[in-house]
Amino acid sequence: MAKAIQLPSGSWRVRVYDNELKKQVSFTSKLEGKAGKAEAELMAREYQLGRKQKKEHGRTVGECIDEYIDLKENVLSPKTISEYRRIRKNQLTEFDNIYLSEISSQDIQNFVNRLALTKKPRTVKNAYSLISCTLKVYLPNLRLNVTRPKIQNQIKRLPNVEDVLKAIVGSNVELPCLLAMWCSLRMSEVRGIKKTDIKDGVLTVQRTIVRIDGEDVEKATTKTLGSTRQIRLPKYILSLVDQVPDEREYLVSDNGHKIYNDFTKLLKSNGIEHISFHDLRHLNASIMVLLGVPDKYAMERGGWSSTSVLKSVYQHTFSDERKAVDERIDKYFNDILDTLLDTTAK
Repeated sequence: MAKAIQLPSGSWRVRVYDNELKKQVSFTSKLEGKAGKAEAELMAREYQLGRKQKKEHGRTVGECIDEYIDLKENVLSPKTISEYRRIRKNQLTEFDNIYLSEISSQDIQNFVNRLALTKKPRTVKNAYSLISCTLKVYLPNLRLNVTRPKIQNQIKRLPNVEDVLKAIVGSNVELPCLLAMWCSLRMSEVRGIKKTDIKDGVLTVQRTIVRIDGEDVEKATTKTLGSTRQIRLPKYILSLVDQVPDEREYLVSDNGHKIYNDFTKLLKSNGIEHISFHDLRHLNASIMVLLGVPDKYAMERGGWSSTSVLKSVYQHTFSDERKAVDERIDKYFNDILDTLLDTTAK
C-alpha cells in the first residue's frame, strides 16, 4: 500500500501509479498530523479499489448513458441532446456507481419508485426512457419489467377566441400569435419562417429556430415528418406579412422569450386567464373540432400526422376537401375580425 509523505507546506500526499492512464495520480490532504496522513492514504486506497472494481466489473451504467448520448449527438436534434444531458445531470447520477454487469430490472424499478415520490410522471417517464434506451444498446438481453406512474390528462381552461383576438389585433405580436392560433404553427416554426417560404399565398413550413443552452439554433427540419407541411394563408395574415420590412429576412425578428412575454402581458392587461403561447395551437385544435373538421385534415393542417397519416393524406394537401376546410376556418376568423374591426372603427 502506498504511503503518504509530508510536504514542506505541512500537507500530506500519496502518489499511485495508474496502469490504465500510464501515469502517477496524486492525492493530497491538508489536514495536519496523523489525520492528514490517514486521509491521503484513504483517498489513494479508495481510488485503487475503484480501479480494481472497474477492471473486474467493466463500465458503470452512468458511463454507458454518457456514451449513448454521445453516440446519438449527430442523429438526434440538438434540443433533444440538450434535454438528455439535463436529465442525465439531474436525475441519473446515482447510476455512476452501479456497474453494468450488476444492474437488474428491480434496480430500475426501485429508481422509478424513488423518483416518483418527488417528481411529476412526465419527468419520471423521460428519465426512464433515457436509461431504458441505453440498456437496450448495452444490455440487449436484459428484460425490463418496470411499472411507471401514469401521466394524467390535463384539462386546460382555454379562453374565448374572440377575447384573445381582441387582445392581440394591432399589437406587436399580432402576426406570430395569429400564425399560431389561426394556422396552428409552433413557436419554433413561427420563428423559422422566411419571406421566401411564402409563394402565391401558400406557406411552406420547413425550418425551425429553437433555443438551446441560451443560444438560437436554426434547424433545416421541423419537429416531425408531418410537421413539414404547406398552409394556405388567409388574406388578413398576408396583409400583415406585406407590412414586414423588405430588408427583414424572417417574418418575425423577436426571440421566443420576448414574444411570449409580450403575449402574456397582453392577456393580463385584457383580463384574460394566463395561457402559454403553445396553447394557441390548442385553441386552433378546439376550433377545428367545433367546426367539424375531419381528423385527418386537422392533423395534417397542424402537423400532428403520424407516418401512416402522412403517407395517406399528405400528398393531397390541396384537394378540394382540404380547400373547403381552409375556407371554413378562414371564414370563422374573418367573421370575428370583421365585427371586431367594425366596432373599433366606430
